[in-house]
Amino acid sequence: MRRISMTRLPLAALLAALCMGGGGCVERMISITSQPSGALVHLNDEEVGRTPLSVPFTFYGTYDVRLEADGHQPLWTARKASAPWWETPGIDLAAELIPKGRSHIEWHFYMEPEPAPVEAALIDRATEMKLLVGDQ
Repeated sequence: MRRISMTRLPLAALLAALCMGGGGCVERMISITSQPSGALVHLNDEEVGRTPLSVPFTFYGTYDVRLEADGHQPLWTARKASAPWWETPGIDLAAELIPKGRSHIEWHFYMEPEPAPVEAALIDRATEMKLLVGDQ
């Protein structure tokens, strides 16, 4: 049976206490805005709210993003949440102990307006032609 050194035990307890209680651990947030504002957002097929919004995240990497808004074409894309340099393995343990450490990622999306229905466009053109012919 392996014995734990009594000098290491207080250090391990201190590290755990700092991260769980008063130390702070790193807060990871993704902020999402859109044009138009108020778009419904799904990250990795999970509804997270309407823009503008901020959501906590745990893992860096690529996220599937879907936005929906009335009068606009739905937007399906992917965005990468890149880790900052201080999240490099080895350095990341020290970063977890920084009081109120923060990783903040910001994404902005522009949504294309929904195209006018073909029937409405034809009616508009017919009305314009009628007005032009009526003036002669």
